[in-house]
Amino acid sequence: MTEPTVTSAHPEPTDVSGSALVDWDFAAAAASRLAPPGPKADRREITQLVDELRQAGERAVDLVARTARLETPPGAPPALIVDRAGWIRTNAASMGAMLAPVLDEVVARKRAADRERAERAGRALPDLGAASQAISGKVTGTEVAGILSWVSTKVLGQYDLAPQGTPRLLFVAPNILAAERELKVDPSDFRLWVALHEETHRVQFTAVPWLREHLIAEARSIGSQVLPEPENMGQRMVEIVSKLPGVLRGEEDITQIVATPEQRARLAEVTAVMSLLEGHADVIMDEVGPSVIPSVKEIRRKFTQRRKGAGNVDKLLRRLLGMDAKMRQYHDGAIFVRAVIDAVGMEGFNQVWSSAEALPRAAEIPDPQAWVARVHG
Repeated sequence: MTEPTVTSAHPEPTDVSGSALVDWDFAAAAASRLAPPGPKADRREITQLVDELRQAGERAVDLVARTARLETPPGAPPALIVDRAGWIRTNAASMGAMLAPVLDEVVARKRAADRERAERAGRALPDLGAASQAISGKVTGTEVAGILSWVSTKVLGQYDLAPQGTPRLLFVAPNILAAERELKVDPSDFRLWVALHEETHRVQFTAVPWLREHLIAEARSIGSQVLPEPENMGQRMVEIVSKLPGVLRGEEDITQIVATPEQRARLAEVTAVMSLLEGHADVIMDEVGPSVIPSVKEIRRKFTQRRKGAGNVDKLLRRLLGMDAKMRQYHDGAIFVRAVIDAVGMEGFNQVWSSAEALPRAAEIPDPQAWVARVHG
């Protein structure tokens, strides 16, 4: 005689994955369709562009390592030359891997709270189901696609941290071609100049092995705090929308309306590290530049002006995405790096890579001597 099957009055609902809140494959495909292809060029010009970018990436390796006085592991993989769609696919994968544990944690907290309320009320926990997750993921994926498509037209190069796999140096060929045409600079010089900046980022993360995991962990930790709980999403959206006019006028930073004071303090510490990385890359590229790039002064002057000269729509989008802060990182970080090198030399500056404790704090970026005093005594 078989035992009777016992069924629960409240069957367990389908597991909900935070990762399903964004359909990253859908976002990548949609963004690739939205992104314009870039400037027109014939096959010969494209071949020359790709070949020169590869050569520039290879040439930059030793130039940057010697100037920065940092030792990197041998056998650096060659830079990957991509179009805008390739950049989108790479970054959608990296963003998905970066945010997956963050979104899973947010959803787990929400489900735990829902379960507790349901048990107290004697009700079944609502089943969100796979279909609902798929719809939600595509809606959010559509929003992400719009951001990815726009940013894909701006980025010249990138060191992809690739939380899900192997980090890689990328050059976005159509954007480099568009920039050098717009600036009317020597193409070969400009390509090497861009390679020097991006190669410095590769050197930072390969010569300092702990830095990649440190930044990924910090980003995930802050992300889990900054993202509002799902039940508070509506209230937060009302608050954000009410303050958007101030962001669009340049009166407020986007982080001021998406984070609490405590969260902004943590964001400021990560921003300090990003200022260090971007400023260091700018300083190294300009240190190397005069010896190998005849037109480096002209390139720097025109490129700095280009950073300031975005159109009205472009400026609005930059403010909404927090990219104005990114521009300040180059400027503030470079001032910090130059001041420290002037005070203690390159070897003394390189103490910044010795540990997470030695990284500059938010208050030290505008006050380099405070960092020197803390680290060097």
